[in-house]
Amino acid sequence: MTDLRNNVLRMSEVYVSVQGESTFVGVPCAFVRLTGCNLRCTWCDSAFTFTGGTRRTVDDVVAEVHALGVQLVEVTGGEPLVQKAAIPLMQKLVDLGHTVLLETSGSRSIADVPPAVHVIMDLKPPDSGEVRANLWSNIPLLKAKDEVKFVLASRGDYEWARDVVREHALPGPVLFSPVWGKIEPRDLVAWIVEDRLPVRFQLQLHKVVWPPDARGV
Repeated sequence: MTDLRNNVLRMSEVYVSVQGESTFVGVPCAFVRLTGCNLRCTWCDSAFTFTGGTRRTVDDVVAEVHALGVQLVEVTGGEPLVQKAAIPLMQKLVDLGHTVLLETSGSRSIADVPPAVHVIMDLKPPDSGEVRANLWSNIPLLKAKDEVKFVLASRGDYEWARDVVREHALPGPVLFSPVWGKIEPRDLVAWIVEDRLPVRFQLQLHKVVWPPDARGV
């Protein structure tokens, strides 16, 4: 009997926009947003993914995404890795020649993520309310092309993230972002420069271009 968990996804939305974060920022991208999340971050901007969604087969979603004609694809949520079928979804997109990004909180193991996928791991600082959910055993599994992202709401969050960067061997690009409306971007830049921290500052591009609460962008 086929394990439906490997073949059926609970989906929130599929759309095309430009990548708003990561080293792929500004590049046209097809977003595949899965439903469900094991975390409840205080600043979450996609709480609509916590419940609901439409059940669809992996092949159905892959066919829709491939037909959009966009080479770059991001699988996001919610937390995509709460769904077992996210793994074959990503592999099939890779097999069709897509560059696939996975946006994950780092609270679920990335051990089964296909090697060709670019992991963007969003580690959770204290002000998120979910710092205990960080699965530190994921760090050795990161590849050189993978990215670690810290979304920061305070000076305390910054100092925590700074210490993580200094204490852990993070192999790929490290990204620092301010939580929208919580700290001034210029303050975060000043802290990074003062500490000579080898990270990349970024803003959420989609919140600059569109209203912060816009959907499907």
